[in-house]
Amino acid sequence: QVRLVESGGGLVQTGGSLRLSCATSELTFSTYAMGWFRQAPGKEREFVAAIGRSGSITNYAYSVKGRFTISRDNAKNTVYLQMSSLKPEDTAVYYCAAERVPGTIALSYNYWGQGTQVTVSS
Repeated sequence: QVRLVESGGGLVQTGGSLRLSCATSELTFSTYAMGWFRQAPGKEREFVAAIGRSGSITNYAYSVKGRFTISRDNAKNTVYLQMSSLKPEDTAVYYCAAERVPGTIALSYNYWGQGTQVTVSS
C-alpha cells in the first residue's frame, strides 16, 4: 500500500512562512510527478503546485505564484512546498499527491497523503 506522509503544517501569522514536506517509501519516487493541493472548509480541493519527475518542470496556481516554491529531493523520496508571504486565504488542509504525469486536476492523481493543516492568522 502506497503511503504519502505530509508534515510541517501549523499556525502562522500573516506574512509568515512554512515548509511542508511529503515523504514516501512505497513509490519508486523518481518515476512519479508530485503535486500539492489544498482544501479549505466548504470548498473544493484546488491545485497549488506540481513538479515533474526530475524537478526541472514546475507549475503553480496563479494565487500562489511568486510566494510558494515546490521542490523535490529524489534521494530522500521527499517533495517540499516552501510557502512564504502567507495570507489568511491560504488557510487549508494541504495534501500531496503522486502520479506518473504532472497535472493540475486532482482526479488525475492516484496516490494521496492524509493532509496537514495550515492556518494563517490575520
